[in-house]
Amino acid sequence: MESDACSLHVQACARLNEFLLLQEEKHSFACIGAVMNSEVSRIAEMAEAGEKMIERLRRQAFLPESRKALTVRYGIAEAATLLGCSTNRIRMAEDDGRLPPPPPTENGRRSGYSIEALLNMREVLGASPARAPLDRPAIIAVQNFKGGVGKSTVTTHLAHYFGVQGYRVLVVDCDSQATTTTLFGFNPHFNIAREQTLYPYLSIDPTQTDLLYAVQKTPWPNVDLIPSNLELFDVEYELAASGADGGSVLASRFRKLKRGLQDLARDYDIVILDPPPALGTISLAVMQAANALLVPMAATTPDFCSTVQFLSMMDQVTSQLAQAGIEVEYDFIRLICSKFDSNDPSHAMVRQIMEQTFGPALLPVPILESAEISHAALRMMTVYELERPIGTPRTHKRCRANLDEALGQVEAMVRRGWGIAAPASEEAVVNG
Repeated sequence: MESDACSLHVQACARLNEFLLLQEEKHSFACIGAVMNSEVSRIAEMAEAGEKMIERLRRQAFLPESRKALTVRYGIAEAATLLGCSTNRIRMAEDDGRLPPPPPTENGRRSGYSIEALLNMREVLGASPARAPLDRPAIIAVQNFKGGVGKSTVTTHLAHYFGVQGYRVLVVDCDSQATTTTLFGFNPHFNIAREQTLYPYLSIDPTQTDLLYAVQKTPWPNVDLIPSNLELFDVEYELAASGADGGSVLASRFRKLKRGLQDLARDYDIVILDPPPALGTISLAVMQAANALLVPMAATTPDFCSTVQFLSMMDQVTSQLAQAGIEVEYDFIRLICSKFDSNDPSHAMVRQIMEQTFGPALLPVPILESAEISHAALRMMTVYELERPIGTPRTHKRCRANLDEALGQVEAMVRRGWGIAAPASEEAVVNG
C-alpha cells in the first residue's frame, strides 16, 4: 500500500510539472507573439510615415502649387540641333511671322524655347519625327527581374528623351511599387486611386472595356501616363485564385492587355511599359503585349548572372506561351548597361564580359553612373526636366550628352523598324 501511494505521488508530481511547463511555454509563446505583433504593427507605422515623407518631399519639390511643372528651356542653337536645321532658318521663320519668338526675360534677353514651342516649331518647319500612319507604334517593355538595375529610371529618362525629340509617348506603369508614377510627380498613395490604374481593365470583374479611362496628362505636352499604385497587385491575387479556369482566364487577360495597348497606341509613336521586376501574371501579360524588349543591367557580376537567368526564364516562358497558342514577337531585343562607372575597373571587366557574351545584342554605349541623375531623382525628376544643373555645369553636360547618345540607340532601333535609317555622319560618308 505504501509503495502504491508513493507511486501515485510521483505520478501526480510528474503531471504537475508537465502542467507547469505547459503553462510556462504558453506564457512564453504569448510573450513572443506579443513582441512579434508589436514588431509587425511597426510595418504599418513605418509605411505611413514613409508615405507622409514622400508627400512632404513632393510638396517641397513642386512649390508653389505642389504640382510638377516643366520649366526647362532650350537656346536657339540647341533647338536647331534638335530640329536638324540651322539657327538662321529658325530666325527667318520668326522674322516672317511663321514662328513666334520666345518672350524676352526681364533684362531683355531671349528666354529660350519650351517643349510646347519646340513641338510647334517641328510642325511649322516640317521637322516632326512622328511615324507614318502605316508604321507600327513601338511598344517597348523595359524589363529585368533583378532589382536595382535602374529599370524605372531608364523608363522615365527614355520617355523624356523621346519627348524632347518630338515623339508622342505613352508610359504605362504596370508595377504596383509605382516608382515610375512617382518620378512623374504623382504620389501613388495620395493622388492615384485604383480606378485610375490598369486594375479596372484587368481584374476578374472588369468595369472598363478599354484603357482610355486611365490615361493621365503629365507636365510634358507630348508624354502621357497610365499610373499605378499598390492596389494594382490585387490583379495578381484575383488571377491566382481563379480556380480551375485559371489557365483560360490568364490567356484572356494576356490577349486583353495586348489588344487594349494596341488600341491606345494608334494615337502615339512610342509606348513604354514598366512591368514588375518578377515573373507574375502582369509581367507575363506585358511581355506578350510588347513588340520590343529593352533589358537594363548594371555592370556587376550578380547583375550579369541574374540577367542570364532572366533570359533563360524568358526563353522557357515564351516557349510555354507558344504551346498555349499565345505568340510573343519582338521587333528587337537589346540589353543596355546601366549605372556604369567608367572609373571602376570591375565595371569595365564585367562590361567586357557582357560584350563577349551578348555581342551586338548589347547596345555599345552604356548609361553612365552620374550624381546628376541621383540628384534629379531626389527631386522626382529626370535630367531632361532640370532647368539648370544641380551639380557642376560640366557634370550636367557630360551626363546629358551620355543620356542622349545611349538612349538615341533605342531611337535608332525604333526608326529602323519604321524603315527610316539615321542620317550618315560626315566621317561615315568620307570613309565610305
